[in-house]
Amino acid sequence: MKFLHILFIIFVFALFAQAQSKNKIIDLTYSFDENTIFWPTAEGFKLNEGFHGVTEKGYYYSSNEFSTSEHGGTHLDAPIHFYEGKYSSDEIPLEKLIGSAVVIDVSAKCENDRDYLIGIKDFEEWEKENGKIAEGSIVLLKSGFGKYWPDRNKYMGTDERGEEAVAKLHFPGISEDGAKWLVKERKINAVGIDTPSIDYGQSKYFKSHVVLCGANTPIFENVANLDQLPAKGFKVIALPIKIKGGSGGPARIVAIIE
Repeated sequence: MKFLHILFIIFVFALFAQAQSKNKIIDLTYSFDENTIFWPTAEGFKLNEGFHGVTEKGYYYSSNEFSTSEHGGTHLDAPIHFYEGKYSSDEIPLEKLIGSAVVIDVSAKCENDRDYLIGIKDFEEWEKENGKIAEGSIVLLKSGFGKYWPDRNKYMGTDERGEEAVAKLHFPGISEDGAKWLVKERKINAVGIDTPSIDYGQSKYFKSHVVLCGANTPIFENVANLDQLPAKGFKVIALPIKIKGGSGGPARIVAIIE
């Protein structure tokens, strides 16, 4: 086991070494500010400015405090978010958050249907063009809705807030069968999407969340800049804030195009 950990550390360092040479790094993360999109029932991001200026001792100093819900902006859903006893944010193995990735582009279908359910057929069509999704992959689902960020009305289907706004949400997500297929047939390490939720906006029971979290599969939501990535041939590093017992949290996600 110790040997495997050493190999993994070598792999991570190799990624960074490659990134510093000939490869291109793409930031897949939205900045956190007053425009950051959160679930209608969640508290948003708040930055409380502290001291900014030259101290009485003569050096410049800047410091702030911030508060945020776990689930907003570019963030992680830890498996415990929808399944009791599964990984919390601090328990997820790094091997699930770093590795080879693919982008499955369904933006043309989502353009014509805000409530589109990404499913097995979409994955099979992708594989016909690109080959089988490798075991342990990080799968990123491109709905094309990233182009609407940070317009809440266009991105989510409503700019209203509160419990009543949830029923008015309209955006694509993965179907329950699609989620089952990814974890059972392809044994993926993680999945991400460029919408507010891995379940589509009109979901009432969040069945795709339950399937993925039940399989201890981390979920990334509100992933940015998927339009800048190829279908395959790149790696992802997704590092969420390490909250002990957390159900998720803000994440810095980057892609390294080989």
